[in-house]
Amino acid sequence: MTDLLTLLRDNIRSLVPYSSARDEYSGEQATLLDANENPYNNPLNRYPDPRQVKLKERISEIKNLPVGNIFLGNGSDEAIDLLIRAFCEPGRDNVIAIKPTYGMYKVCADVNGVEYREASLDGSFQVDMKKLLSLADENSKLVFLCSPNNPTSNSLDHNIISDIIRSFRGIVVLDEAYIDFSILPSFAAKLDQYPNLVILQTLSKAWGMAGIRLGMAFAGKDITGVLNRIKYPYNISLPNQQIALERLSYANEKDSWVKNILDQRGKMALELSRLPLVKNILPSDANFLMVRFENPKSVLDFLTGKRIIVRDRSKVHLCSGYLRITIGTAEENNSLLKALQEYPNVPDDKNGNSLRDEKSPVY
Repeated sequence: MTDLLTLLRDNIRSLVPYSSARDEYSGEQATLLDANENPYNNPLNRYPDPRQVKLKERISEIKNLPVGNIFLGNGSDEAIDLLIRAFCEPGRDNVIAIKPTYGMYKVCADVNGVEYREASLDGSFQVDMKKLLSLADENSKLVFLCSPNNPTSNSLDHNIISDIIRSFRGIVVLDEAYIDFSILPSFAAKLDQYPNLVILQTLSKAWGMAGIRLGMAFAGKDITGVLNRIKYPYNISLPNQQIALERLSYANEKDSWVKNILDQRGKMALELSRLPLVKNILPSDANFLMVRFENPKSVLDFLTGKRIIVRDRSKVHLCSGYLRITIGTAEENNSLLKALQEYPNVPDDKNGNSLRDEKSPVY
């Protein structure tokens, strides 16, 4: 394995990070006259903890990882952007990803002037390791893998992921945003085995906190140390830290939500499969279903007219005809099923009888 610090851009390696007032003093119950804050409107008048110590300690307990292996960002997108900025020299280096996958990897690469190389998934939406690694050269710094993958909804083969981590001479970023909905375990327990592995997780999905934009990156201390040095000082606001700390105390409620979503996912897949206008449903390890329709644009417009919003993925590589449907509450899911049962362009059989199953139960 290449020394990770040699992969850094020269200017990042020599960077002297900004030192905020709250970096220099992190105690409690003091007369704070050091940060040019307004003395009124407590506690919002005070800058948040730039190191997010209490929040990281709570996450450390939940994830069973040392605090030093945790980076917290403004969504996982901040960690993605910082990794590219830290390790990739614009105009020279490149990153590699699977196709199709989460779109922000490419956006962040493009914003930073870094070449983005893509390896198509195979017919089973799995990684062709040989094809992916054939794209690598001496300037390849990062590989992005999303598992369970968005939008294909499947988990990538863990043996292939492990082989890629061992074979690639740069950083492998494994995005596990949907891991709570998967039957497969997180790679977080294997961080000690793979010093070049970065795992991305989020509070947006299973924990139901998309509104506070809090993402997590788990990695060795060399990597998290770099991310913490180059991030903006107060990247996680005080209210967001407080909300996250409070809600992380309700792990049982989170587990109940996940169970309900998984139950609804199974019921939705069954009921959707009974509709004649549905041509295929991909197996899902996420909190959404990829559903193929004969006329996806027509179905999308019909649902939008009923104020039911799903995501059109039909123009994405390997996803022709597919709409992405997030699993909602039972009531929301029933509304979608009822609307699709009312969709007008359902074909008739040779005798002119509607193929719509009016007796199909709705859960």
